[in-house]
Amino acid sequence: MKILFFGTGQISKAYLEALDSCANEIFVVTMPDKPALRGQKVTASAVKVYSLKNNIKFIQPESFIMPEVIEELRNFNADAGIAVAYGKIIPERVFNLPKYKTFNIHFSLLPKYKGAAPVQYALLNGETETGVTSFYIEKELDTGDILIQKKLFIEEKDNSETLFNKFIPLGIGVMNETLELLRSDKPAGKPQVGESTFSPAFKKEKGYLDWKKKVGDIYNQFRGLYLWPGIYSVVSKGALKGKRVKFIDIEIFDSNSKNRDFGIISSIEKNKGFVVSCLKGKILVSKVQPESKPVMSAWSFIQGKQLTIGDKF
Repeated sequence: MKILFFGTGQISKAYLEALDSCANEIFVVTMPDKPALRGQKVTASAVKVYSLKNNIKFIQPESFIMPEVIEELRNFNADAGIAVAYGKIIPERVFNLPKYKTFNIHFSLLPKYKGAAPVQYALLNGETETGVTSFYIEKELDTGDILIQKKLFIEEKDNSETLFNKFIPLGIGVMNETLELLRSDKPAGKPQVGESTFSPAFKKEKGYLDWKKKVGDIYNQFRGLYLWPGIYSVVSKGALKGKRVKFIDIEIFDSNSKNRDFGIISSIEKNKGFVVSCLKGKILVSKVQPESKPVMSAWSFIQGKQLTIGDKF
């Protein structure tokens, strides 16, 4: 098939690789190069890098306003369009170009968790089940008819990284099934049924910890924001007062205790790290990144005498 592929990041690249391995003719649309990380070095998307390496034609439009962009896409004469974590709204004049229109691979069981961050919000909300949905793109965000939908169990230890990894084989299977459905000339989808919920993009501040929460909610915040921005707190009492500490790895230490003094370092666990009290329950912090310092074990950090029992976040 001739496929118009819209994608940008690492997870998009995995889907592009799968399409490329099946000898499809592909034309890629990916995001423009942009500054990345602290150095602000201009970086190409993972999809662009793969396309260059494998001689796949691609474009990086800033927008779809330019007539020459639309003309180039139209001249490709695609059978199907596929969008996987592209990062930009695709207008009607583009998603309707392919013979079978354009379908999106979305990492939730629509209509739940429409929007930019369905994986993160499923974890933040402590969901035990999610899935992958392929659906026709329409003008309204994530509202099109569903083609294929598959469920995925969320394990207690899953975080955004492990869950995204699970979505690769499951989602590629859904993508391939959807293409087979299109090839069979039976492309009719089914309307979305049920209550709609949304998962909007979030800012770095979403990672700030509120110790008045229950320990389970804090652990889910850690799971959902594991890849970005992570979770962090600021020391309010102790030698590091005013300094930010990022918690790289945590686990639930106690689920049931009710604590009047939340945010307090209540104990130190030898060779493991330190324990912080929440309003209900406690977490064990085993890996940290102190402000302006590299990632280190929480036990090593404690050995440096910078935090101690009674210090408060």
